[in-house]
Amino acid sequence: MSEFEGKLIGVIGAAATGRAAAPVLARLGARVRVYDERSAEAVGEAAAQIAPYAELFLGDPHYPGIDECDLIVPSPGVWADAPVLRAAVERGTPILSEIEVAYRISQAPIIAITGTNGKTTTVMMVAEILRADGRAVQVAGNTLAGGFQVPLIQAAATLPATAWIVAEISSFQLEWVQRFRPRVAIITNITADHLNRHGTVEAYAEAKARLLDAQTDADWRVLNRDNEATRTLMTRGGGRLLQFGKEPHSEEGAWSERIGVRRWLRARLNGREMDLLPVDQLKVPGEHTIENALAAAVAALAVGCAPEAVAAGLTEFKGVADRLEYVCRIDGVDYVNNTMCTNVDAAVRSIEAYDRGVVLIAGGKGKGLDFEPLGRAIAERVKALVVIGDDGPEIAESARRHGFRRITRATSMTEAVQQAAAAAQAGDVVLLAPACASFDWYSSFEARGQDFKQEVSRLAEDGDQGTV
Repeated sequence: MSEFEGKLIGVIGAAATGRAAAPVLARLGARVRVYDERSAEAVGEAAAQIAPYAELFLGDPHYPGIDECDLIVPSPGVWADAPVLRAAVERGTPILSEIEVAYRISQAPIIAITGTNGKTTTVMMVAEILRADGRAVQVAGNTLAGGFQVPLIQAAATLPATAWIVAEISSFQLEWVQRFRPRVAIITNITADHLNRHGTVEAYAEAKARLLDAQTDADWRVLNRDNEATRTLMTRGGGRLLQFGKEPHSEEGAWSERIGVRRWLRARLNGREMDLLPVDQLKVPGEHTIENALAAAVAALAVGCAPEAVAAGLTEFKGVADRLEYVCRIDGVDYVNNTMCTNVDAAVRSIEAYDRGVVLIAGGKGKGLDFEPLGRAIAERVKALVVIGDDGPEIAESARRHGFRRITRATSMTEAVQQAAAAAQAGDVVLLAPACASFDWYSSFEARGQDFKQEVSRLAEDGDQGTV
């Protein structure tokens, strides 16, 4: 019998959370109500998908009857201090995130990855290694797999105990967890992000750290020893600690090390040291890729994957759409789509991935972040800057404060690509690394990346010299 059977459960949000949670909860024997302040027209076809499993309450900000619910499952987009959730807390109504419900019903073990940057890449690397080791794997959570997203609750409801779930988890999803206990928890890094929601870096880091809290000594926690915020978490949680870092260290975990003329990924587990693969076999450039590969490698080793599978999976990994995604070459200039780069640290790392001329396209809807580190990186490493979106001018100002002057402003992606192409020469890279969210011009970062790729394709067609 499910702990949710017979319960009246209010799901807030008729988008991804509502569409995934309503049928799962209904099949577990719960009575489900789905609430959304948007109108039926705005909700669209999701309403028809949800209707067979739940009562729908749309377009009413008062959430009629929600006080009757035994349990509330909010979408991650609902802020923790929203009046409807504050009222539930005051009534004593339990609130569980979708990932908490997923954990409670899952037979398959979960490898959960959170962090500011590198989450999706690490998820896909782990999945690639597990497949190379002969295991059934489902990528879930906030990562697109095969062009679509599989909510964790959906994967948990369908997969057997013999399969593995590799899930990307956000700080928003961790706000309402209680017993969420992944077999392996990875925190890639923590830097300033989502301050518009969490308020402070400390509160944001605390939300991320909740990934570790329910683990026991039967579990593993994988932390970045090179990141100041994750170093402070080394004693948090009950999972066995594995550390990864780019320099050799004496702890259980993984690192990179020069052996002869090549730099290698190496690991130590249960006292055994292993050479995994040369760094030059990784197909995606950048030090951040090495960090992600180290985290993925040691996590896979922890659950019993063979070192040969680690090498095979990482060698096979070719990158993820929208993350340093190679688009094409036009007149000797490479065009790269990194639209998923939505914060300052990610943008700086993107720039540092290249040892040649970079023409940067940056800007969008800021998140209350300090652009000063980006301005410094632009002045040190960028050839020309094209700013876009609401907060592009702030990025431009941060670059100017460091003496950088080769800046233009575009009012559309068409203009941005044209201006970048005009500033670039053969051997350069035109890099879309916005350092901002996309919600000023676009509905999602994916839509922004698609627009960039379409404009680059149009540029290639006009010049008839694009090569993939």
